[in-house]
Amino acid sequence: MEQYYKAIEQFQIVGDVLSIEPYGEGHINVTMLVTTTEKRYILQKMNTSIFPDSDGLMRNICSVTEHLASRGIETLTVVKTKSGDSYLKGDACFRVYDFIEGTVTYQRVEDKDVFRNSGKAFGEFQNYLAEFDASGLTEIIARFHDTPKRFNDFKTALDADVKDRAKTCEEEIAFALARKDTFSKVVDGLKDGSIPLRVTHNDTKLNNILMDAHTNSARAVIDLDTIMPGSMLYDFGDSIRFGASTASEDEKDLNKVHFDIQLFKAYAEGYVGAVKDSITQKEAELLPYGAYLMTMECGMRFLGDYLSGDTYFATKYPEHNLVRARTQFKLASEMEKRLDEMQAIVFSILK
Repeated sequence: MEQYYKAIEQFQIVGDVLSIEPYGEGHINVTMLVTTTEKRYILQKMNTSIFPDSDGLMRNICSVTEHLASRGIETLTVVKTKSGDSYLKGDACFRVYDFIEGTVTYQRVEDKDVFRNSGKAFGEFQNYLAEFDASGLTEIIARFHDTPKRFNDFKTALDADVKDRAKTCEEEIAFALARKDTFSKVVDGLKDGSIPLRVTHNDTKLNNILMDAHTNSARAVIDLDTIMPGSMLYDFGDSIRFGASTASEDEKDLNKVHFDIQLFKAYAEGYVGAVKDSITQKEAELLPYGAYLMTMECGMRFLGDYLSGDTYFATKYPEHNLVRARTQFKLASEMEKRLDEMQAIVFSILK
C-alpha cells in the first residue's frame, strides 16, 4: 500500500489522508478509495500495458469532462497533481478523481427501469457531446470497432489454427463465415460521411453508469479510458449486446440465452428518447443493425481468441472463449430474426 500513499501525496487533494482501500470490481486499472479528513477520492494505478498512450488517454478524458462540466453536466472531475499535470508519471502512473457521493452501480440488468435509465444516460452523454469535434480525440485503440478487420483477424486465427481447435467448433466457424458480407456498413458509412463521426464511449456496460442511490436515476457516465472517435451505433449496439441478453456472457446452457426484445425496448426508450433531436435518419435506421454488429464482432473476437490459444481474454477453462462465442452467436441469430421489430420500436420512439 505504500506506493498508493506516496502517490496520493503528489495530488492536489484537501485534508489529511485517513485511509486507502481497494474499491470496485474493475479488471483493467487498480482502483483505490482514498478517505481524507475532508472528502473522498478515487485513486487509480493506470494499466499502461493495455493503454500505453497515457498522455493521449488523459487528454481525451480531460477534454471531454471539461466540455461536459462547462455545460453543467455531472461528470468525473480529474484532480491535478501538485505540478498541474492530469496524472502522475513514473514507473507506475496514477490518476485521481473526486469521488461522486450518493451513487451506486449495477453489474447486471435486473430491472427494466434501471436499463431504461442507463439508455437515457448514454443517450444524453452522446447528445451533450453532439457538437464536440470528435476528430480531435486520440484513437486510443486503433480500429477498435472496425468489424471487417475483426473478421479478418478471426480468419487469420482460423487459417493458422495453432492449437488444432477448429475441428471442435465447425458450427461456430461456419456461422461467422456465412455472415462475412454483413460487417462493413458502419465503417463504410464513416468513410463516405453518410454516418457522422461522434464521440464514443466504447464500453457502455450498465456498471459504467453511476446511479443515484435513492432514485436510481443516472448521475454520471464513468470509465472513460476508451473515449474515442467513432459511431453512436457502436455504443448503442454494445449496450444491447450486453444488457438485452437473458443470460451471462459465458452461460454454457444456450437454452438460457435469448435476446430480450422488451429489454431492447426499454433501453431504446431511454437512449433514442435522449438523442432524438441529434440522431440522423441513417443512424436511426441502423441502430438495430448496430446491436447485431457488435454482438457478431464480440463473438468473432472470442472465437478467434479460442482458435489462437486464448492469448487475449482471460479464461477459467479451455473452452471458455468458445462458450462465450456461442452465447454471442445465439444472440446475433435471434437479433437477425427481429430486426424489423426492433426497427419499428426505434421509429415509434422517434415520432
